Amino acid sequence: MSRKDGRAVNQLRPVSIMPDYVEFPEGSVLISVGKTRVLCNVSVENKVPTWMDQEGSTRGWITAEYALLPRSTSTRVQRETRGLSGRTQEIKRIIGRSLRAAFDLDLLGGRTLIVDCDVLQADGGTRTAAITGGYAALSIAIQKLVGENEIPAEVFLSPVAAISVGLVEEQAVLDLDYSEDSRAEADLNIVMNLDGEYIEIQGTGEGATFSRDTLDELLDIAAKGIQDLFEIQQPWHYSGME
Repeated sequence: MSRKDGRAVNQLRPVSIMPDYVEFPEGSVLISVGKTRVLCNVSVENKVPTWMDQEGSTRGWITAEYALLPRSTSTRVQRETRGLSGRTQEIKRIIGRSLRAAFDLDLLGGRTLIVDCDVLQADGGTRTAAITGGYAALSIAIQKLVGENEIPAEVFLSPVAAISVGLVEEQAVLDLDYSEDSRAEADLNIVMNLDGEYIEIQGTGEGATFSRDTLDELLDIAAKGIQDLFEIQQPWHYSGME
C-alpha cells in the first residue's frame, strides 16, 4: 500500500522528545509523533493512596491521568468536567500499568508519582505516545530522587515504550496516523520493555477477522518499531542500567 506521507509500512513517523518543556514539574517532556503532540508532566507527592497506606512501608505508587484537550482534534472536544468517559478511563489505566512495569515500586519510598498526559494535538497514537513520553518524564523525576540519595538506583527496572500497529488494506502497518487508524481492519497497541518482553497487548478486529500469521506479522513490526523508539528515548534511560 502507499502511505500518504511516503513512509514504508514498517517506518515510524518522525519522533522527538523535548525535555523540561514545563518548568515546575519534577519531570516534563513534550513528545511529538508525527502530528501528535502529548505533554507529559510528573508530580511527586510524599504520600501514597489511602488504600495502600501501611505504616513503615517503603512501597510507592505510579499513576497516570490522560486528557484530550479542546481543539486537539479537527473539531472541539468537550472538557470532561462531569466525570471521565470510558475511553479516558481505559487509556489512563493502560498508561499507569505500563509505567509501573518500568520501576520497582517497593523502592520508591512511600511516594506517589503522578504522570499527567495531556494531548495538545491528536493524529493517532496518543496513548502509545503518552507511554513512551511518560517514561522519559518519569525517568527525569526519578533520577533526581536517586541523585539526592532519596531512593536507590535499583528502582529502575527497564525502560518501556509503546507503538500502534494495524492492518490497512490487508497490509501490516506500523505507527498509524488517524487517517489510517480510522480505516484499519485490525488495530493493536503494543507495550514492551527493553528486554523485548511484552507488558500489554491491546488489539481488536475492526469489523473483520485476522489470522495468527497476521498477528505474528503485526507483533514483529511492532517490536522493530519499539526498538527504534528506544533509540530515540535512550538519553532518558538511566545510565546505571547499562
